[in-house]
Amino acid sequence: MLSDEVQYLPGVGPRRAALLARLGVRTVRDLVEYFPARHEKQEARHIENLEEGMTATVAGKIVAVSRRFTRRGPAISATLMDNTGRASLTWFHAGWMADRIERGAQVRATGKVSVFQNLAQMVNPKIEVIGEDVTPVDESAPARFVPVYPAIAELPSRVIAKLIGDNLGRLLDQVEEWYPPAYLRERKLCGRRWAVQSMHRPAKDNDVASARRRLAYDELLCMQIAVSLARRRLRAGVEAHALPCNAEIDRRIRRRFGFALTAAQDRAIRAITTDMARPRPMNRLLQGDVGCGKTVVALYAALVAVANGRQAAIMAPTELLACQHHRSITQYLANSRVRVVLLVGRMSASERREALERIEAGEADLVVGTHALIQESVRFARLGLVVVDEQHRFGVRQRATIRGKGPSPHYLIMTATPIPRTLAMTVFGDLDVTTIDELPPGRSPIVTRVVPPAQHASAWAAVQTRLALGEQAYVVYPLVDESDKVEMKAAKTEFERIRNQVFSKWKVGLVHGRMNTDDREAAMRDFAAGKLQVLVSTTVIEVGIDVPAATCMVIEHAERFGLSQLHQLRGRVGRGRGRGYCFLLAASDGAAENERLAVLARTTDGFRIAEEDLRLRGPGELLGTRQHGLPELRVADLVADGDLLRMAQRDAESIVHEDSRLAAPEHAALRRVLAEKYEPAIGFLSAG
Repeated sequence: MLSDEVQYLPGVGPRRAALLARLGVRTVRDLVEYFPARHEKQEARHIENLEEGMTATVAGKIVAVSRRFTRRGPAISATLMDNTGRASLTWFHAGWMADRIERGAQVRATGKVSVFQNLAQMVNPKIEVIGEDVTPVDESAPARFVPVYPAIAELPSRVIAKLIGDNLGRLLDQVEEWYPPAYLRERKLCGRRWAVQSMHRPAKDNDVASARRRLAYDELLCMQIAVSLARRRLRAGVEAHALPCNAEIDRRIRRRFGFALTAAQDRAIRAITTDMARPRPMNRLLQGDVGCGKTVVALYAALVAVANGRQAAIMAPTELLACQHHRSITQYLANSRVRVVLLVGRMSASERREALERIEAGEADLVVGTHALIQESVRFARLGLVVVDEQHRFGVRQRATIRGKGPSPHYLIMTATPIPRTLAMTVFGDLDVTTIDELPPGRSPIVTRVVPPAQHASAWAAVQTRLALGEQAYVVYPLVDESDKVEMKAAKTEFERIRNQVFSKWKVGLVHGRMNTDDREAAMRDFAAGKLQVLVSTTVIEVGIDVPAATCMVIEHAERFGLSQLHQLRGRVGRGRGRGYCFLLAASDGAAENERLAVLARTTDGFRIAEEDLRLRGPGELLGTRQHGLPELRVADLVADGDLLRMAQRDAESIVHEDSRLAAPEHAALRRVLAEKYEPAIGFLSAG
């Protein structure tokens, strides 16, 4: 059975099963669906017909063998001859090859062809000694497609290929079809059994593309059905208090801001207030770049709830951010009748008791806090709206708990990590998505430079110039402490060098995730207050506070970060009137890595950056966590398969609309797969 544990397959056993588990392969189905990363196309050729760059198989006699020592270690060279010419075979770091081949041996060699001293050459080819009776190469034979599987040192690709090859034939009969023939014809999809076989053993060039399209569609359809079921379950029979917004409420709220909102903010407000006016809970994601004005939109929504006699709660991931929200909201609402309460862990016992009493008695209209809001002692009198800032930084259970503080409150989540539409359709598929895609007037784009090692000194000098003008700077490192495993600078050790050598004229502080919360937040408060001019940190400042005088950021080992995280980090500078500068210090002159970083120098569009990050690093990394609740996609690509994703989304909505329990016989296979792989995702998504 495909659901059996993989260790009971011939050739596996407990030891290999443990290694396969490291690759995510635990069941027989997992092994059958463990597809190659690529295929090596091997063509049978006579030596005279070899072409540079191709991967080919040649057969002939070894006419010379030599051994030499190079900077790369011992090298074995052999000359192979067939009836059409000669080729050179070379193995590096493989002294043992001298014992495998000898002059006069008949062999078959397979490898990638290059040219060396006017001879065709294969470096580190695979070789098979075939005895005296060598079969002539048949150039008319079809090319072989050799699968190359994602592997680990203890379980190389060739071993995985043999395990799958030895078992695939008899297991294919257990691969069931998911859809009726007419469904496949309409969508131009091949059969699932053929697709699985062709992913492992394609017969011709375009087989893999057809097979991959079918299997990618299956993954995306399952994901979209899970999303659609979660949305349906979340909304089924659930009622909320309708919180309408009329012209008078709108006028009174806007008067509080004292400035005109952008067109994008107005669009977001219309979408949110339309949702809140309905008698079912709003579930909306509000996304936009750092500084686009999401907090003002969230405050607008909170004041609509208050105007309707309900309480609103705004939950931030850190005390500093909660205090910043509380401070700015208090300023907007100065001399108003709206009662604002702060609830964070650093409050004294008496302050906390007073805040809890006011919340429970309904004497707090708008509550701003951290995870302290979800503690059992917090009881709201009439909670109507929950706003969660940077929601992916809270655990699933935390987010579900804050929603449970009231009878089906409206729910708005915010993120400054731009999420491409393709990802929002999956991870946040049970939410309606609103995007603020413009910055308020007056915000200048941050100047971003990729700095190779030879120019690091000039970047530090540029920062010193800004500090001399009374501005402030962040210096960011990927590690807290130095590591034996990777050669990277770390915040704690570099802090001393920066304080004593680079910025000795200024006061320098340090923050990182291993500091206790009080010390970390004290340092950040000192920086915000101007008592420190330079703050050395790890990524704990990614979701930080507004420091208008902070105009410079230096990020060491920038190549170690995702593009979206770098974009989020640089959003900490240039938040006042001064132009922001971000220096991405690369550890090497590597063209590929520095070209990836150059994306940030070319654009400040967070969505373009996020699309690139999604393509390079996958959805889990983009969200800052791999715990996004969905099984990893083995075949589908959320960027390249956008059209396929949209088709799967339409089909999923139709299937769930017509058969929400997937009880129809034609949905039996889908129901089994969803139960096996996607139930955790449905549970996750229903928590928002």
